[in-house]
Amino acid sequence: MPVNYFPAEFEVLRNYDKCIQCRACERQCSNKVHWFDSDFGKMLSHDEKCVDCQRCVSICPTGALKIRPNENAFRKSANYTQPLMTEAYRQAGTGSVLLSSMGTPKDYPVYWDKILLNASQVTNPPIDPLREPMETRVFLGKRPTKMKFDKNGELDLSLEPSLALNVPIMFSAMSYGSISKNAHESLARAAEELGTYYNTGEGGLHKDFYKYGANTIVQVASGRFGVHKDYLNAGAAIEIKMGQGAKPGIGGHLPGEKIKEDVAHTRMIPRGTDAISPAPHHDIYSIEDLRQLIYSVKEATEYKKPVIVKIAAVHNVAAIASGVARSGADIIAIDGFRGGTGAAPTRIRDNVGIPIELALAAVDGRLRHEGIRNEVSIVAAGSIRCSSDAVKAIALGADAVYIATPALLAMGCHLCRSCHTGKCNWGIATQEPELVKRLNPDIAYHRLVNLVTAWNHEIQEIMGGMGINSIEALRGNRLMLRGIGLTEKELQILGILHAGE
Repeated sequence: MPVNYFPAEFEVLRNYDKCIQCRACERQCSNKVHWFDSDFGKMLSHDEKCVDCQRCVSICPTGALKIRPNENAFRKSANYTQPLMTEAYRQAGTGSVLLSSMGTPKDYPVYWDKILLNASQVTNPPIDPLREPMETRVFLGKRPTKMKFDKNGELDLSLEPSLALNVPIMFSAMSYGSISKNAHESLARAAEELGTYYNTGEGGLHKDFYKYGANTIVQVASGRFGVHKDYLNAGAAIEIKMGQGAKPGIGGHLPGEKIKEDVAHTRMIPRGTDAISPAPHHDIYSIEDLRQLIYSVKEATEYKKPVIVKIAAVHNVAAIASGVARSGADIIAIDGFRGGTGAAPTRIRDNVGIPIELALAAVDGRLRHEGIRNEVSIVAAGSIRCSSDAVKAIALGADAVYIATPALLAMGCHLCRSCHTGKCNWGIATQEPELVKRLNPDIAYHRLVNLVTAWNHEIQEIMGGMGINSIEALRGNRLMLRGIGLTEKELQILGILHAGE
């Protein structure tokens, strides 16, 4: 047995009584799992190549395929799990850093599932959202703290640059290059129809999507890929990415094989070269440096667009957010450690950062304590999985939420966590033309609209049950939350009472 042998993670089960040898599974699998053996006259499988994307299962016309975890395993150890053993074998064979996609699969606590929502009963009657007004529109940006009057004594109604959302949900940053052009088009079209925003990520903005600028947030990251004056002016807001939940303190890396002609042109780099974003912005080493970049961006856009600063959820996130609020940012986006990504070092993804629930509560509490909460809006990101998570996030202090993984699921993603390979069988995290065309933007954008529309209906139902008729009344309203199965310290950080109190 070879030294670096390790069992396949999944095994493909084929019912030969049902298999008609149509070879659709062979044609559809970008990982080359399936193949036809002419000597035996049957379809066979390379189980070790399977990532459990379920593409073959879904397209098999006779339902002959099933994929399950491989039961063959090394001897169990309380200290060394099979993933740790196989990862050690891989590194011993390659000398490389381990890369992984999407969020951490580790069994850390999910605080959303330990927070319950309150409901109104007799003295505070519920509201029927089907028959009574329910306001889910949100404005992101600085809020006025006092009335202003012009020289004639008239009330000054002018406001700082802001974003107007019909729903408290935006599509989070996913760069062109990490996801396909068809996926970006789907996000852009959905944002336009929903009256919300999608984020370009750090990959620049494809020339075909400038027409969606009114619903676009353009990102400036450490690599400055695709950043120029027209790009900054194309979007409705500019986001400066300082950190990312899946890899705090780490830069980005898009492999050269994903840098096709259009991606290279959009990112303004040579075709086929690796796109490497440094860990730090090399012009930012303090809050004062960040302030300089914020006002440079505002100057370039004539102070007409709000500036977002995106930070990762880390242990001192409240202090960081306080500095960001004082640096001139209009919006702070906080990204929790369960956030997805196209590629991250496995050890960073699984061990660095803190949950968005705790980070959000800490930041909102700190800004309120310092009397500067209205200086910025807060957007929560990193594992907002469903509408109830969004409601809980807003009650903990967020003004709105970013979603990414649910958007990918709506487009067909099966969370096989192989985005970094560029072989996405569903046409999302790939630049291979034959794979990209599997995602039809006419269908995908409509599914995105359906998803957010359904969430918005559920948010209205939940708020109605609370006796609340607007997102503004829900924001930071922690009296509507109760914890269950949480320690006193966790309840203290979250700022909520235990169930029954």
